[in-house]
Amino acid sequence: MNVRDDRMLFAKKWLRDPLRIGALVPSGAALARAVAAAVDRTRPGAVLELGGGTGAVTRALLRSGIAPRDLIIIERDEGLYRILTQRFPDSRVIHGDATRAKDLLAAAGVGAVKAVVSSLPLLAMSPRNQKLLLHQCFDLMGADGLLVQFTYGPASPVSERRLARLGLEAKLADRVWLNVPPATVWRFTRRPKAALAVVPRNSLGPRDAPRDAGEALDA
Repeated sequence: MNVRDDRMLFAKKWLRDPLRIGALVPSGAALARAVAAAVDRTRPGAVLELGGGTGAVTRALLRSGIAPRDLIIIERDEGLYRILTQRFPDSRVIHGDATRAKDLLAAAGVGAVKAVVSSLPLLAMSPRNQKLLLHQCFDLMGADGLLVQFTYGPASPVSERRLARLGLEAKLADRVWLNVPPATVWRFTRRPKAALAVVPRNSLGPRDAPRDAGEALDA
């Protein structure tokens, strides 16, 4: 299957269920490289990719130096899952929903990862599923864990209010004008505890403010 075939396959799946697929075409090469570049490859540990699609970002991650054995991919669509297993036989490809990432990785014998790379359409998710996904990602990583997420737009796909509630912060990693459509790549990390302590409460709703820094990710 070539790039043209991949685009046709994505278009068909997008037309069938646009909220589930999230994009009319696979990620372009420039976007895939920008996503891979945002991952710290010097740290040891596995990388989890959510929403592998046809493998554009997967391929870029491997080319960036991540060993195939250190790459785990979760894909919900059965057809795309089969494609990924054929294209990346040396990596672990798991068929399932990313909002159950912890259970899926536990069943595969994986307890933790150093980073998560997501191609999932966060903006199309319900608030509940977006929050659940973020919890899953950061529960799988240590205090210095990193979530890399791209989105088709200039702003973070996670609101500042939700980031504050979950004790996270977002930083723009790259803008990819050559992608169709143009995209931005974001790095999400845990806020330092000192920063959590000074989050203005008047920027949050009465039920949103964490009681203390240690409970921020339990919101």
